[in-house]
Amino acid sequence: MIYLDHNATTPVLQEVREAMLPYLSDEWGNPSSSYRFGSRMKSRVEEAREQVAGLIGCKMPREIVFTSGGTESNNTAIHAAIMAQPDKRHIITSQVEHSSVLTYCGYLERHHGYRVTYLPVNQEGLLSLVDLESALGDDVALVSLMWANNETGVLFPVAAIAELCRGRGVPFHCDAVQAVGKLPVNVRELPVDYLTLSGHKLGVPQGVGAVYVHKKAPFVPYLHGGHQERARRGGTENVPYIIGLGKGAELARKKLPSYDRTVRVIRDELETRVLNSIPNTEINGHAAPRLANTSNITFHGIESEALLLLLDQADICASSGSACLADSPDPSHVIAAMNPGSAARQCVRFSLGLQTGAQDIAKTLESLKQIADTFGGQLS
Repeated sequence: MIYLDHNATTPVLQEVREAMLPYLSDEWGNPSSSYRFGSRMKSRVEEAREQVAGLIGCKMPREIVFTSGGTESNNTAIHAAIMAQPDKRHIITSQVEHSSVLTYCGYLERHHGYRVTYLPVNQEGLLSLVDLESALGDDVALVSLMWANNETGVLFPVAAIAELCRGRGVPFHCDAVQAVGKLPVNVRELPVDYLTLSGHKLGVPQGVGAVYVHKKAPFVPYLHGGHQERARRGGTENVPYIIGLGKGAELARKKLPSYDRTVRVIRDELETRVLNSIPNTEINGHAAPRLANTSNITFHGIESEALLLLLDQADICASSGSACLADSPDPSHVIAAMNPGSAARQCVRFSLGLQTGAQDIAKTLESLKQIADTFGGQLS
């Protein structure tokens, strides 16, 4: 099998699995317990917190709050900001955010009377800082914008966004789920109030994530219960998975210096060979800064689901966009926002990992060319 869907989820790393196993068998105590058996669990949770903090340049590990994943982290950040500022009823986000942000903002808009500004993007998937600055007002409770788009890999200018928000006194939440582990992230240098990440993008099993909360950021808990996570997220900690997240963060930090140059070469090879050998194809967001591992390609003339089915029969895994919207009949909202009226149903996302090799690209290209021949020699 050739796996080219790392933006959806990543294979569990052996080192992560080995780190977790003792806490799925012998070490099963409750970290909130006062006896030594429980205290050992607490110390391991805190060690993992330090590992996650280290990955994103966080000086104070207590600013890390563990969650069940990216969706909860994003919801937590939005909830924390708006509930702490009940007199402010305006949220700014973009048209191309992850569904966990867009759906929650839509819910707040429909059921709680919030005004939501959805910033547009241009044909390359980039937003305008002028548009953002124009939307900022005294009523804004939060700006929530992603760092790296999960479908196209296009990068937003988060440093400039953060500076703009800080200058206007508006909290900024950055969905960095796709960025963490692929790009250098340093919250000591980036004036961000909330930053979210997810374990299963880092070789960790699905079901664990984290949100960075700056010590001065407004915060009201999303989940209420006990005093876990310094009373910021109720519920007994998921110790095995938190330990896995810590290990995944540690490994990602070690691999980060070589990640971009290693993966980008393979990704660029894929794009070059597709464009040169298969007519009527184009790269979405090709002129914008992008993640090194992500390629979103339009194959004009064939529905993406048909193409993905044929790739699957060749044991090649790719996707048409966000895995969270895989069951939706609607075309990609990201591609539609970039090019209204475009072939949003004819796009395939290939997202690579460090283990993706040149032979994987060669086999993928061979299969794509065979599919093109099936449709008359070209996808048109």
